[in-house]
Amino acid sequence: MNKPLRRIAIFCGVLIFALLARTNYLQYVKADALTTRDENRRVRIERYAHERGNIIVDGKAVTGSTETKDSDFKYKRVWKDGPMWAPVTGYSSQAFGATQLESIEDGILTGNDDQLFFNRTLSMFTGEEKQGGNIVTTLNGAAQKAAFEGLGKKKGAVAALDPRTGAILALASTPSYDPSTFAGNSDSDTKAWQSLLKDKDKPMLNRALRETYPPGSTFKVVTAAAALENGLYTDIDEDTESPLPWRLPQSTDNLDNEGNIPCENASLRDALRYSCNTVFGKISDDLGNQKMIDEANKFGFNKEIFTPVRSNASVYPEDNRPQNAMAGIGQASNRATPLQMAMVASAVANDGKLMQPYMVAERKAPNLDVIYTHEKEELSQPLSAENAQKLQEMMKTVVEKGTGTNARIPGVTVGGKTGTAQNGLNNKGNPYAWFISYAQTDNGSPVAVAVVVEDSDATRDNISGGGLAAPIAKAVMKAVIDSEK
Repeated sequence: MNKPLRRIAIFCGVLIFALLARTNYLQYVKADALTTRDENRRVRIERYAHERGNIIVDGKAVTGSTETKDSDFKYKRVWKDGPMWAPVTGYSSQAFGATQLESIEDGILTGNDDQLFFNRTLSMFTGEEKQGGNIVTTLNGAAQKAAFEGLGKKKGAVAALDPRTGAILALASTPSYDPSTFAGNSDSDTKAWQSLLKDKDKPMLNRALRETYPPGSTFKVVTAAAALENGLYTDIDEDTESPLPWRLPQSTDNLDNEGNIPCENASLRDALRYSCNTVFGKISDDLGNQKMIDEANKFGFNKEIFTPVRSNASVYPEDNRPQNAMAGIGQASNRATPLQMAMVASAVANDGKLMQPYMVAERKAPNLDVIYTHEKEELSQPLSAENAQKLQEMMKTVVEKGTGTNARIPGVTVGGKTGTAQNGLNNKGNPYAWFISYAQTDNGSPVAVAVVVEDSDATRDNISGGGLAAPIAKAVMKAVIDSEK
């Protein structure tokens, strides 16, 4: 063979070797990745070829599947009372993906999770159609309904927990949306999706987990805890060293109280009852920024919370003295999610122990075998049992004869704290109305709640935590208590 032919033969051999190497690489190395790529339509067709498992509340499915028309995707997701449950389930759409439990628990719901390998293998021999597993939530249907209906047309959110376990009992956000309207991949689904994205009221924003607000006077519970835990005050009925007026540090401005209320040297109990800015602003200043940060962190501030759905981090900031004083009354750069403030009330109600919030109680295989059961977990202990019980007494006074009387439940011990947080530049926007609370029965504290009303039809002067948010919290707490009877 002459030299040019030998070169051509070698070149052709190299090309054949490269082709073989590429083929084997695709078949054996990249096969799984190519099979599971979203762009692989056959994968998506198989994904929607069978009914999806369900999300369960109170033993009943709040989701389902229905056959589609004129599509090679056989089944699509549907929801029962979609707007009420969307903040819990999220959405699952053939065209737009999935969020929240529908996304996080997708492997179980589709039946593709490794935990369901035995079920998939067995179905190959029995010839049964592939099925998805179920997700059993901690949600209380009556509490969720009370929260959703209580908010009504208002913009706001509710989070409710079982302080004893950390189980999430309600998670409502309004305005909401119906995930069923864009669960398919038709033109009407696209229009519904685009309409939601353009809505200025952001119905797809989960305000209970993802929106942070100035917590206003509800944060005074944390400031009171910091005062007790650091030994600044030990007796909740002793006079505090709180002059009136009290000038903000490094400032020519006085910190004002709302209305003509007895705040000069008020005890911790009375200061919480009347919501004295001067007392709690001075406490925050006396303790200093770092001690306030440390106490807030014990309650869960400054870190994301996973339920398993992610909740944005609430923030108690590093700041200068004047701003730290304002943060101590829930203003300045202090920001909190409704879930975070429910955690504050929960820790107080549970004698100082804060449990990890969670909303998935069990995962079940298609044959209903339980493949996962949640075990409760203590997240932290923000305050001692003794100090927690002191704070309980203070919060009970707020409800019995303070600003939170609208949360009273006959025959039930209720503790709470109202808040009306400033909003907008120079407080030009309507304030945020807050209420956090817990209820106690013979079985301990089965429920702690946080409610925020972002705006309402009420005039500015009529917006208050006690007036707008407390009745919603009361309805949620009563729903939980009634369900335990």
